[in-house]
Amino acid sequence: MPRTAVSVAVWVRLEAVTDSQVFVSRAGAGEQFTFYVFDGRVRMLIEYRPGRYAYAAAPLPPPGVPTHYLGTWDGAQVRIYRNGLAAGVAVARGAMPPSNAPVCIGALEGRTRFLHGALAHIQVWGRSLDADDAVGLAANRNDTRRLSRGRLAWWTPASGRPAVLRNRAVQEGTLAMLHETPAVVGKVEDGYRGIWYSNQPTGNEYAYKYSGGLGTYCAKHIPMAVHSPETRKTFFCWGGRPADRNVLWHMIGVFDHRTRRVSRPVFLLNKHTDDAHDNPVLQIDAHGFVWVFSSAHGTARPGFIHRSLAPFSIDRFEQVLSQNFSYPQPWVVPDQGFVFLQTLYRKGRRFLFSSRSPDGRTWDEPVCYACMDEGHYQVSWPWKNKVGTAFNYHPAGKGLNWRTNLYYMETLDGGRTWRTVDGKRLETPLRRPQSRALVHDYAAEGWNVYMKDLNYDAEGGPVILYLLSRGWRPGPEDGPRVWQTAHWTGSRWDIRRITESDNCYDTGCLHVESNGVWRLIAPTEPGPQPYNPGGEVAMWLSRDEGRSWRKTKQLTHNSQYNHNYCRRPLRAAPAFYAFWADGNPREPSASRLYFTDRAGSHVWRLPGRMTTDWEVPEVVR
Repeated sequence: MPRTAVSVAVWVRLEAVTDSQVFVSRAGAGEQFTFYVFDGRVRMLIEYRPGRYAYAAAPLPPPGVPTHYLGTWDGAQVRIYRNGLAAGVAVARGAMPPSNAPVCIGALEGRTRFLHGALAHIQVWGRSLDADDAVGLAANRNDTRRLSRGRLAWWTPASGRPAVLRNRAVQEGTLAMLHETPAVVGKVEDGYRGIWYSNQPTGNEYAYKYSGGLGTYCAKHIPMAVHSPETRKTFFCWGGRPADRNVLWHMIGVFDHRTRRVSRPVFLLNKHTDDAHDNPVLQIDAHGFVWVFSSAHGTARPGFIHRSLAPFSIDRFEQVLSQNFSYPQPWVVPDQGFVFLQTLYRKGRRFLFSSRSPDGRTWDEPVCYACMDEGHYQVSWPWKNKVGTAFNYHPAGKGLNWRTNLYYMETLDGGRTWRTVDGKRLETPLRRPQSRALVHDYAAEGWNVYMKDLNYDAEGGPVILYLLSRGWRPGPEDGPRVWQTAHWTGSRWDIRRITESDNCYDTGCLHVESNGVWRLIAPTEPGPQPYNPGGEVAMWLSRDEGRSWRKTKQLTHNSQYNHNYCRRPLRAAPAFYAFWADGNPREPSASRLYFTDRAGSHVWRLPGRMTTDWEVPEVVR
């Protein structure tokens, strides 16, 4: 019987992309279907009438990078998707002629055009999948009822055999080549270096809206460091770079609290951009596996999720997902698994979504919980079994440099439902600025609101750290820039001023400690490039829940470059309490990475060049 629909999906990692090579095929060249590489493109070929074929084409995968492809045909058009995004289409109107030919993996029938690489999670359907299916497959959501409908066969890395055979048209499938999803071997680098990045030139002495050494950018990428009490080590990641060019590398390091040494850093992947919005975040699951979530900025590039092959190790990783997401904030919640807060772009607008996973491999569809006007920036944090988020919004028609208002909401069930700070159910997604989640209406007062951090007191009351300014421009004109906290006391929001700063992109972190001390570590002091992002880092303490603050120490002095984006580890241990990077905000420069302890007794610089596997960081103050 002629066939009028088929779909084929596969994860592939190519070692070489120069030769013609096959992912999945049925029959000979130009017959039935072939998913393959030819002439510098990935093609999905369909024989839509006897002896007639057409193909859709997509870009090649980068060598060595696991990439997801889906090819579909509905009797009229053949389409191809790359990492869940539409990549090519061609007309193929007709019906595929009947055939008893086998399905071959990694080669054509007759054992030609062998694959130079590895395949995994190969699936064949007798129907045409759509764009939503493409997104789900790229996210490894392969066990849903929707994706199982009409599936004829699949091959898994564990078995190497067809798992389901419902149609004799594919029952004689031949496995020419099949490998497990390849491991990414961490490449050990010789030192700690940060990415330099700039955004929106200003045409004046300040050069850019924001810029500098942004290896720990931005406040909406959380967490970038996690302390493991079991191993007495802090695992951390950042946006790094090679020694010879400014391109974003995702890097991972470890600080050993017993020896006070840092490991040589490990290179995970090249993001093929200098955009610090693509910086990674890091998480550790209940079994000790290290997870790295690699962000995308908007929709131009894919995001990735990698998992270590061994607990508490950064030596080898496997890619478990390639999907678009921005500003990643993954949390591991007891009895819930992963709760992943993220930003997804919808027609250029930044909307807030959450998705859940019991194991990091199989993910629910992301669900939107806030989509006001032009979108939002958020910071989040867990407390026991809840995850809270604090965010602003972009009023319609005013552009992304205008962000205002302060909101808070929390979830106890991984994002299925959301509630206000006092436990009232919210109807989501939030669509209107005047919502019960509103903490303070700063739009009415003409303030920009910049999100910095979120923490909780001993009773689970949220404490939001943010900065107010009169505009986005660097320089004195849009001042003052005021550091603020909003603390839920159990009955009301208590909003207090901390101090002033000289740029709205000055970014620090807030510790709320078990003894009731609140500790701010932030670049609140003018630096060598005044009115540009960052400055000199100071430590501020409050012993009365934010009602009064005292600067107890200035942690950096007489610096060459501004310091910025001080980040707080999850479950921070005293010896590695905040880390950040420096750089010249007015022109491209080198960028170094630093950390301090809870007391602020010293500031250490991570070694820019290492000759042994573990070294003691340099004391700079």
